[in-house]
Amino acid sequence: MNQISPLVHLNQNQLEILKLFSRDLDDNDLIEIKRLIVRYLANKVTKLADEVWEKNDWTDEDMERLLKN
Repeated sequence: MNQISPLVHLNQNQLEILKLFSRDLDDNDLIEIKRLIVRYLANKVTKLADEVWEKNDWTDEDMERLLKN
């Protein structure tokens, strides 16, 4: 069995997530929470990519060139 070493220090955000999961959740709730987190992170990455795209004033042709390299 994997055990977390007592030397590991968790930050406040990690502790908050652990508190959330310390409740008795059914499988469907756990799946939905995971989906929410994945959706949030995907949206964040998309926004960052859009910002880079706009900053560099890239076109569809630029994207095709990047995909081929």
